[in-house]
Amino acid sequence: MLRLRTTLLPAILALLFLLPGPARAIEKATLVVQWLPQAQFAGFYMAQDKGFYKEAGIYLHILSGGPDVLASEYLETGRADFATMFLSTGIQRRATLPIVNIGQFVQHSALMLICKRSSGIEKVEDLDGKKVGLWANEFQIQARALFRKKKMNVTVVPQSNSLDLFMRGGVQAASGMWYNEYHTLMTYGLEPNELKPIFFNKYGLNFPEDGIYCLEKTANSRPEVCRSLVKATARGWMYAFNHPEEALNSVMKRMKEARVPANRAHQRWMLARMENVILSDDVPVLGVLRQQDYERVVDTLKETGFIEKAPLFPEFYRGPAR
Repeated sequence: MLRLRTTLLPAILALLFLLPGPARAIEKATLVVQWLPQAQFAGFYMAQDKGFYKEAGIYLHILSGGPDVLASEYLETGRADFATMFLSTGIQRRATLPIVNIGQFVQHSALMLICKRSSGIEKVEDLDGKKVGLWANEFQIQARALFRKKKMNVTVVPQSNSLDLFMRGGVQAASGMWYNEYHTLMTYGLEPNELKPIFFNKYGLNFPEDGIYCLEKTANSRPEVCRSLVKATARGWMYAFNHPEEALNSVMKRMKEARVPANRAHQRWMLARMENVILSDDVPVLGVLRQQDYERVVDTLKETGFIEKAPLFPEFYRGPAR
């Protein structure tokens, strides 16, 4: 498990990439995030609340996703200029939609399968022949890739945003994020020693997750907006990690406005875990997608039959250099 960061990297703070640029004319843009309001997106909220986007010359409208929202479809239909997606999703969608990554924020996979220790499951191979809850659409890629690599046969059961089926024993494993569902189960009354998390990053699938994407034509026609969006978002994340209670206030406000059940303690856990997966000693600048990570995910998706080919790294990634 990744350790909790207690200090911020001096190298990150020193880089001009995080400093505000000169004021310029405001351009409107819309960003859709891939889920409902929560601390997973605290950096975006703080960049908006503190005026970082405005300082960067962008009037940004943030749309919330959810179980019935495909962020990539919002790009495809023009309902959003920018979207957050997992890297594996972005690579797969590139086969049918000309999208590019302009900023990679979540550097380590927080995705897991969660089992109960009482079920006797200790490793992923123990799920062979069992029922596994998977989220719909693009969130299934990593799990199915692992099952294919291991040549496992599992019965996939559609999983909603509820964990009730798992709690009732209807599935032997549920999909979860370290920063969300894992802690949610503890709020249900389960103790950590009653749960067996199976992290994908322990099985060679440490895929970077949340990044910012746009159509290739947007990157070509609005390069300064793309650069400024990533830069301001990086400032937002750094501010959120430095001012967690203020960030939580912003998250809770948005959750209540969206009528999403809000639990401050749970959102505090989520924000701390987001710090774990965003800040990394081997990535000196926030928002960078490393070529070795991209090529590793491409190789896995090819090996498991999700894609046949992928663009070269410079064609796919248009963000800040390492």
